[in-house]
Amino acid sequence: MQKAYKPQNNPPRVLVVAASPRRDGNSWRLAEGFLEGALGAGHNAELIFLSDYMKDFLRDCRTCRDRDFRCTIKDDYRTLFLEKVLPADALVFSTPIWWYGISGILKTFFDRMFCYVAFSEPNSNEYAERLQWKRVALLLSAEESNFSARLAIVHQIQEMSRYLNHTFVGVITGIGNRRGDVGVDPLHPVDEARKLAGRLFDINATDYKLDTERSASVWEENKVFPGSWG
Repeated sequence: MQKAYKPQNNPPRVLVVAASPRRDGNSWRLAEGFLEGALGAGHNAELIFLSDYMKDFLRDCRTCRDRDFRCTIKDDYRTLFLEKVLPADALVFSTPIWWYGISGILKTFFDRMFCYVAFSEPNSNEYAERLQWKRVALLLSAEESNFSARLAIVHQIQEMSRYLNHTFVGVITGIGNRRGDVGVDPLHPVDEARKLAGRLFDINATDYKLDTERSASVWEENKVFPGSWG
């Protein structure tokens, strides 16, 4: 069993990234629930709206850096990356499922990290090191309850976490067609987001990390299974 991740900050810093253009949508509500749980657990947590910081896509860094090798895109991504992402102990991504993938702005958020870890950035080694070893959680809102609809997204975050030595601790999915529907989802995803936030730094092993050590038995001894199996 792997030891629980030890945060670098006290209290731990948690950045919840809302990656939908809707401030009152279902993924935003999941993000709010997670924030409530993180604050309740005593973490230094912040919820940001990605569109407040980003206005454009990644370009060709070889041609558009300035004389100091800085990105010339006129928005606040640099502030977001250096002052919020890098210092965080945990990153939580909340996105709607659109065309069976993450939102376009969240994909752009990941793409633009390249500008800061590429060799053409003088501080790339420092940034790359500080980008690693975080806890990651994923919050999804979807119209379809079909489990396969979210698999590609989970795999993307899983592989990104593997590459960056992150610990991917969990996924919460809320189902609904209209704004606010996640609040009446019978599986209570907003409550589950709160609970996950409370355990964010205590989860020792997850099914999202393939090399996690496991005991020989899945079930605890003499465990009574709930429901109709009782």
